[in-house]
Amino acid sequence: MLKGIIPPVITPLINNNELDVEGLEKLIEHLIDGGVHGLFLLGTNGEAPSLSYELRKELIAKACDFIDKRVPVFVGITDTSFAGSIEIAQFSKSAGIDAVVVAPPYYMPISQDEMMIYLENLSAALPLPFILYNMPSCTKLHLSIETVKKAKELGALGVKDSSGDMVYLYSLIEEFKDSPDFSILAGTELYIPDVIAHGGHGSVAGGANIFPRVYVDLYEASVKNDLNEIARLRDVVVKLYNTVYNVGGSPMNVTKGIKCSLSIMGICNGYMAHPLREFEGAERELVKQYLEKITK
Repeated sequence: MLKGIIPPVITPLINNNELDVEGLEKLIEHLIDGGVHGLFLLGTNGEAPSLSYELRKELIAKACDFIDKRVPVFVGITDTSFAGSIEIAQFSKSAGIDAVVVAPPYYMPISQDEMMIYLENLSAALPLPFILYNMPSCTKLHLSIETVKKAKELGALGVKDSSGDMVYLYSLIEEFKDSPDFSILAGTELYIPDVIAHGGHGSVAGGANIFPRVYVDLYEASVKNDLNEIARLRDVVVKLYNTVYNVGGSPMNVTKGIKCSLSIMGICNGYMAHPLREFEGAERELVKQYLEKITK
């Protein structure tokens, strides 16, 4: 069963075609030392659609070597190309990935019915179990409860919801409350205590790249219903939202802020794949100041 804190791992890069291998190893050790329950490669924070297949495969292979089965590993295979998704899934199996993560193809607008048929065809061709990923801001489709039910029928292990819609998230938890083998994971970090309290299972939390132990402790406090500890730790998450995640004017401020933070911390390079640009100058200095205040 999927549960706990599973960071959507950022992809450390030297340039648009070169992986920061040393940074990747340091980041993985940082995350595992922080107690995370699994790792999710090539998600939104991993800049997956901006990377070549060659670079994606190198990341998968290197990450699996560094992780060495210490925690479960998942990889995003979503692509505009059906064949491309299968290609990455097949490579992932050979590298030792535990399951793949599937979101709607993100260029052509599609209907719920088309997504269900897509899942039927994709799941039949996948060499690994899959997790469904609801990310309407990037894919044009907000997965309906019926589509998620269809995914479960096709063998999905669970769903990660990054819609930011709390009512929808509660509806997912209610719909699958009698299916203990189907996990509900929140993408919105502030929802962690509420998700656990209502019967959800954890979070794919971007901020855990920076402060893995904070998020792991918040999850564990939520499981124990330790209200004082929840309040203390959620305050750290709120500070991150109000500072690092709000630097600059890009719709991708969260990803850029996370990668910039890791660069400032000396964990990996801060380069962003095209078309995104890394924080430099005044923006980078602002992130540094915010991190210093949060960690005091």
